[in-house]
Amino acid sequence: MVRKLAYSVSEREHWISAAGGLLGILAVLWVSHALLGDHAGTLAVASMGASAVLLFAAPHGALSQPWPVVGGHLISAAVGVTCTQWIAEPMLAAAIAVALSIGLMYGLRCLHPPGGATALFAVMGGEPILALGYDYLFVPVLLNVTVLLIVAVLFNFPFAWRRYPQAWWRESVEAQTAAEALPEAANERMISHSDLVYALSQLDTFIDVSEEDLQRIYALALGRRSQTHLLEALREQAGRA
Repeated sequence: MVRKLAYSVSEREHWISAAGGLLGILAVLWVSHALLGDHAGTLAVASMGASAVLLFAAPHGALSQPWPVVGGHLISAAVGVTCTQWIAEPMLAAAIAVALSIGLMYGLRCLHPPGGATALFAVMGGEPILALGYDYLFVPVLLNVTVLLIVAVLFNFPFAWRRYPQAWWRESVEAQTAAEALPEAANERMISHSDLVYALSQLDTFIDVSEEDLQRIYALALGRRSQTHLLEALREQAGRA
């Protein structure tokens, strides 16, 4: 029987993520309206909603980092426009655009699921989008992505545990304390970087968790296990006394 992994995120985090998504999409629509006027509704790419989920609900994930967001959307947009211009059948062009986008995002290490929607929108977005040609890459795609990234950086910055982008990671005091509290025996059981890379390669599938996060999770689990064993030993000694 397969057990489902329950969400382990606090209620506070739920609402912070929702607030970030609200501000991010509002900013995209406001900037689009300010620069493009009546065309804002048409030129706000729907895939930005999916990107907002990643940037504000999973800001630590590999799929949410700046290069996957920018590269994933722009590459997919370029593929979508190219397929539209070279393949007459819209349904075939749309399917090929999404497929090629996935392959290129993998190859260029910028896998970002909403990019598939950006490629699809380039083909199926209607006459206003088709008329843009390769301008679609810059307005609306790059414009939308830039606004969303700026909001994500500014919004996540005050929350130490919501490191974004990951290169600017600022560990919380609680996380540092937990890591420092690990007993020496637990530190000796930590997984080396090379072993972790090997294990991930053997899975042969993309996992949206960084190596640093995996090591941190393992360290926290070891720390909790050691504390549990210590408490059990103390209880046994107290019972014998």
